[in-house]
Parts: sequence; C-alpha cells; structure tokens
Amino acid sequence: MDALVKCLVAAVAALAVVVVVVRARRRPTGQPDGQPAESPRGDPLRLGLGDRVRIRNREYAVSGTIRLVEGDWSWVQHLLDDDSGTRHRLSVEDGLELELVLWTAEPGASVTPGAPTIDLGRRRYTWAETGQARYTATGETDLPSTGTMRYHDYQSGGAARLSFEAYGEEGWRVARGDLLDPADLTIRPTPEAR
Repeated sequence: MDALVKCLVAAVAALAVVVVVVRARRRPTGQPDGQPAESPRGDPLRLGLGDRVRIRNREYAVSGTIRLVEGDWSWVQHLLDDDSGTRHRLSVEDGLELELVLWTAEPGASVTPGAPTIDLGRRRYTWAETGQARYTATGETDLPSTGTMRYHDYQSGGAARLSFEAYGEEGWRVARGDLLDPADLTIRPTPEAR
C-alpha cells in the first residue's frame, strides 16, 4: 500500500511540473505587473517598417512584420534585410522574460519535422513544441495579410534553435536560430518614428 501511495504522489508531482512548464511557455504577453519586458536598447516589439536593427556586428532593415497568436500566447517576427539575399528574421516573445531569436533561412535543408530529434549541420536538435497560430502580416512578407501558420520548434544546447514553419497550405520553411541577449540588439527607428 505504501508503494502505491508513493507512486501516486510521484505521479501527481510530475503532472504538476508539466503543468507549470506548459503554463510558463504558453503565458500571455506582458510582465506580471502589466508592463511589457523591454530591451535596454529599444523595444523590439515596437519595430516598424524601415527601422534599422544592429544585432551583434551586423546591420539590418525591417522589411516586414508577422504577428502571431495562439490561444492567449502571442509573438512577433520581424523580417530583416541586410542586402545579402539571405532571409533573416527576429522573433520576439514577450513574457516573464523577453526572448529574442535571430533566425537564418535554410532553403536547401532536406529535413522535415516530426521526429523527436533532427540532425542538421553537425548539430542534433531535440523537439521542443508544435502548434498552429493565426497571423497578420505587414510589409514585404510574401504572405497574404492574414492566415494560419503551423510550426515545429527544436532546440540544441542552450542557444541553438531549429524551426519549421508552414503558412497556409505551403510547404515547410526551415530556419536555424540563435538565442540573443537583449544587449546584442540596438534599434534605430526611422526618422518619421522619432
């Protein structure tokens, strides 16, 4: 009987941990006191078309923005142009802590989502989450102005990310990401925004 009670207590404790982790991940935007988290060098949630962003040692211009909503959780993706022809985007998740990820498109990647782990570029990524969100798009996104997006996210180590996104009925877009420190980011708004 004692073994049964111990197993039951362990199962309830494990369930409580899962609930806490899921709620922390699917939290509504904003800090508990209602104030949004903010980068010390500008607010990445308020980036607009034409704003300049310096990430580490590279300068980008914001060419489009995609705002996504899944339940009570929302996030923003700013499309960045650095004249290299490579697609970059900055994802911004605002919650208890501001999470910034710089994504670089991997158009030649032959991997598909769904497996518990994926190997790409001498790195192994582990599944983190899957879902579907509604979006609104502005600027140069090559997307309809509204629609739905499916995603699969993977992680490797502390900062490496792998993302699969499919907008509407299109195929998967693959991108590798690096988790940023807010100090890695400097924002210069367009002169009209000042």
